[in-house]
Amino acid sequence: MSGAAMKYEQDGEEAREIAKVIPYFPFKNIPRFYDIGGFLSKPDVFQKIVDIFASRYADIGIDAVAGLDARGFVLGPPIALALKKPFIMMRKKGKMPNTIESPPYETEYGKRSGICVQRDSINAGDRVLIIDDLVATGGTLSAAIELVRMLGGVVVECACVVELKFFIPSRMKMYAKMGMADVPIWGLISEDLLTIEAALPEGYIDDGEEH
Repeated sequence: MSGAAMKYEQDGEEAREIAKVIPYFPFKNIPRFYDIGGFLSKPDVFQKIVDIFASRYADIGIDAVAGLDARGFVLGPPIALALKKPFIMMRKKGKMPNTIESPPYETEYGKRSGICVQRDSINAGDRVLIIDDLVATGGTLSAAIELVRMLGGVVVECACVVELKFFIPSRMKMYAKMGMADVPIWGLISEDLLTIEAALPEGYIDDGEEH
């Protein structure tokens, strides 16, 4: 990584400021579901996140930015525009024509069928940055890495706003077994900073769908 890339470290000064607008909710039967809607409602904070990611990846030779369905579609396009690179959608099956599908994968919610990407979106040798809002078990990112490799591309890094560090040992074990241990994962903010509990209205109901 270049000096500009290394400027922004996990849980650094900028991360501490951004963490102040990311509350957690009890949602999907998870006690702490981190809500990116907190920073989406603050244009200056959202812009800062885009600027940080664009700065980190400006000088390392990115050919395309891929985003994961669905919150990666919120974060990925402005980052791709800032880098002046194409944006690639990685979606659930049946949402796009002319696709290939990854193998099934596991997440913190359970087993999932594969995700898809269009066959002509990645060329052999392309250096691809994968974007999502949060990495926990790393299962969804593993499917994205698999898709890039199936088309002959190279994953430069997987980048997320939030990384749940307590999943790192199990994630690294899984990635080693899958031959992905060489793929870097970077998160701007860890759960150590995300301590703001959302103020729940009276009668709050956890109505989150499983996926």
